[in-house]
Amino acid sequence: MNVEHNHDIYTTKDHSFIQWEAKVREGLCDRCNTEKDHSLDYEELLGSGQYKESYRADMIRWGEMKRQQDSGFFCRLAIKHATQPIWIISDCRRMSDVQWFHEEFPDRCICVRVEASEQTRSQRGWRFTTGIDDAESECGLDEGVKFDFIIRNDGADDVLEKQLEDLRSLIKSREEESNTLHNIKPEK
Repeated sequence: MNVEHNHDIYTTKDHSFIQWEAKVREGLCDRCNTEKDHSLDYEELLGSGQYKESYRADMIRWGEMKRQQDSGFFCRLAIKHATQPIWIISDCRRMSDVQWFHEEFPDRCICVRVEASEQTRSQRGWRFTTGIDDAESECGLDEGVKFDFIIRNDGADDVLEKQLEDLRSLIKSREEESNTLHNIKPEK
């Protein structure tokens, strides 16, 4: 699959995909003025290095507070400006996120899990932190979710490309099923 990367949108021959994490964080930055109010480096928060790690606990607490006020807050924020026909919500953290999308878009959801070994994650800068990495925001979907597809992301590009091609086939199949169900004829 030939994928062109453009910050938060991935374009393939057939579809554009919107990436949840970047959109949520963009919206949150606009919404709560993170950079100005807390003197944080927004670009560093998007990464996976030590800078982000030092603020994770505060980010998790703030996210929990927002979810307690409104369980769909982050989900609506993620799709607020979405115009692509297919969305990849790549950073759901809780069962309530998955449930929200299944309730709002019942015949269009494909639940995908991306996994990497602890060794790979460590090489990318992750270190287990008690009270953070065992919190719901980090492991709330480890049990009780029926995933339609699981991707292993341990750094082998050819393996990842094959998995993404298989996922693309699943998406196309579901899209065709949904169009048939709703009597929608695809544009040619």
